[in-house]
Amino acid sequence: MVDTAIFDVDGTLVDSNYQHALAWSRAFARYDIVQPLWRIHRGIGMGGDIFVPEIAGREVEEAHGDDLRDAWVEEFDQLIDEVQPFEGAHELLAEVKERGFRLVLASSGKSKHVEHFLDLIDGLPLADAWTTSEDAEHSKPEPDLVKSALAKVGGSSAVMVGDSTYDAIAAGKLDVATLAVRTGGFSVEELTEAGAVKVYDSLVDLRHDLDATGLARPA
Repeated sequence: MVDTAIFDVDGTLVDSNYQHALAWSRAFARYDIVQPLWRIHRGIGMGGDIFVPEIAGREVEEAHGDDLRDAWVEEFDQLIDEVQPFEGAHELLAEVKERGFRLVLASSGKSKHVEHFLDLIDGLPLADAWTTSEDAEHSKPEPDLVKSALAKVGGSSAVMVGDSTYDAIAAGKLDVATLAVRTGGFSVEELTEAGAVKVYDSLVDLRHDLDATGLARPA
């Protein structure tokens, strides 16, 4: 009985993952911590509270965790104007909304970043609600953000659209099906093993296939 569509924002609707990775690399460099960009990129999609110990280790988290997250915000602020929406983002949201679903744009980002991205995709007129980091006690791959997104619109069941394995894992913990796009850099196999029911190369491809997904029509 799906009545709600939950769209991840970063990496799914806007092409921001590589800016996030570069911002984290520069934040680490402030503390003479060297991590290869490929490894940093593999962690994009996790919340910053999980990201630092996962990528750099528990000792780095204990010594510099909050300072690194503050440094990341400063570095990302300098890159945010480079972020562009993915082709077809607004059109996909508009069609899902027109089909009758409650629409939630779910981000665990800072409010100022989320608002900027929603403006990029002209998402505010379409969304019934949206989330930020303030709406989840625990970040992905924990399910708090998905649960909050459903609660904001009083939804009974949802389909998640995301770009990372962490989206699929978080949604799966609430028995929410995930439609994944490869825009986050994860392989088809990784996304399906994490729980995605279908994987698409682009938002345009997903829109063309909506009738064959849980977002065909609200139950």
